[in-house]
Amino acid sequence: MQGPNMARGFFITLEGGEGSGKSTQARLLVERLCAEGRDVLLTREPGGTPLGERIREIILSSRPSADAEFLLFSAARAEHVASKISPALAGGRWVVCDRYLDSTRVYQGDLAGIDAGLLRTVEQHVVRTARPNLTLILDLPPETGRARATARGALNRYDAEQMAYHERIREGFLAIATTEPQRCTVIDASRDAEAVAHDVWQAVASRFALPTG
Repeated sequence: MQGPNMARGFFITLEGGEGSGKSTQARLLVERLCAEGRDVLLTREPGGTPLGERIREIILSSRPSADAEFLLFSAARAEHVASKISPALAGGRWVVCDRYLDSTRVYQGDLAGIDAGLLRTVEQHVVRTARPNLTLILDLPPETGRARATARGALNRYDAEQMAYHERIREGFLAIATTEPQRCTVIDASRDAEAVAHDVWQAVASRFALPTG
């Protein structure tokens, strides 16, 4: 439990299309935060809990209807927030998450057509106070992302979608960044991992008053 003098932790999410390097950059960011003496939880969505990982397998190995997919993602997030994210933040830990609520807004809202009002209602109920302090949107041309996803091995069903689908993903994330500039920072993810990691750290350090060197 959070003691009376314990500060709440900070919550950072990484978002972006397929092949944008979210997992790599999340790992590098956590390593840097730990080197600065922060206690950090690295997690991901869908996943992050045993239930969430099972739901991830179901979603990636099948093609549920749009409504079923949305509810599965929401169930995974509800468990994730309740059992890992909220307790970590309440205990003063930092949380770095590979995908979170913005992915649902883009994939299930913009692309799958789930009603915007329903999305907001479920998001408010599931997320509650576990909202990101900073969201890093890793942006790159869809052609580059597809090439990276292909190079790393078998494409999942999202990777394998047509290029127009990936263009809409990119547009969706950039629209969120435009709408919520106080929360979101767009990072050029078309460069090598080291250059991207540098800009990720500059954004984090600037937001949370950490050393930039």
